Amino acid sequence: MIDIRKALENDKPAIWRIIKAVIAGGDTYVFAPDATEEEMMAYWFAPDKYNYVAEIDGEIAATFWLRANQPGLGKHVGNAAYMVSPAAHGKGIGKQIALWSLDEAKRLGFTAMQFNFVVKSNAVAVKLWQSVGFDIIGEIPDAFDHHREGYTNAYIMYRKL
Repeated sequence: MIDIRKALENDKPAIWRIIKAVIAGGDTYVFAPDATEEEMMAYWFAPDKYNYVAEIDGEIAATFWLRANQPGLGKHVGNAAYMVSPAAHGKGIGKQIALWSLDEAKRLGFTAMQFNFVVKSNAVAVKLWQSVGFDIIGEIPDAFDHHREGYTNAYIMYRKL
């Protein structure tokens, strides 16, 4: 059973392990595979973010955050980032946290969600976001320097809440 909750200070070591494993491949996130724990945790837990974890049997299996995509007059549109532990892939956690986070974003007052940079070759993520109602509203040519494929495009994805 999955339990989704706000991230706590003592969750940070487990969150770092997930982040480190996800970015190591250089194929899904813009972060350098050799990014340090200090820089990644400062980014992931920046003051403008609401942080969450998903646990399975008491073990953290995923981490994600929500925030306003833009300040001021754009603050009603949310943004988010999600990472699932490689050990938990294929268990439906991504979809569960996606659906939960959309409800949470609405509860926080967002009226829509926009993902500014979904790597086009990350077919699993693109399929997941489309399955929960996101549309591709734009494509950025050669936006991502994929570890194996070289420059590849990124999508902008959007959904009303």
